[in-house]
Amino acid sequence: MNKFHLVIIFILIIPALAFSQLKIGYVDSDTIMENLPDAQDARQKLDALIQEWQTELNTLESEWKSKYDDYEKRKLIMTDQTRAELEQELIKLEQQTAEFREKKFGTNGELFQKQDELMKPVQNRIFKAIEEIALEEDFDYVFDRSGDIMLLFAKEEHDLTARVLEKLKLE
Repeated sequence: MNKFHLVIIFILIIPALAFSQLKIGYVDSDTIMENLPDAQDARQKLDALIQEWQTELNTLESEWKSKYDDYEKRKLIMTDQTRAELEQELIKLEQQTAEFREKKFGTNGELFQKQDELMKPVQNRIFKAIEEIALEEDFDYVFDRSGDIMLLFAKEEHDLTARVLEKLKLE
């Protein structure tokens, strides 16, 4: 047998055997998260924190703007020393605002940590329910169609979203 025949066998026969035995399912994790009370509670807690921190941030920004506007109105009649002191105060306020923003909303900020703390247990429950159903029903693969992996076609009979929600019993 030459290489050409091996390629033909590989292209035609091997995938046919492999794919004929696969069982694939999918879920819509956005739907699960929208319908799961634990996820909604976590989202509400995060939203409340975001609102609180945004209010504090707005206060800091308003304070800086007020002082800056006052500085702009009076800078021509100020002494050099007073002007320099106010400029330093404005710089300090601007730095405090930036530090607050980074501390709360930055890449490793409190929001990221709280999100992980509140959502991780919910995600673990969902993954466990998916795994249990996949093992019970002998699925080979279960995809999440609401994330980066996009399915162009899927039979509805393989949608496990409702079953996962049922398994979780919307506790």
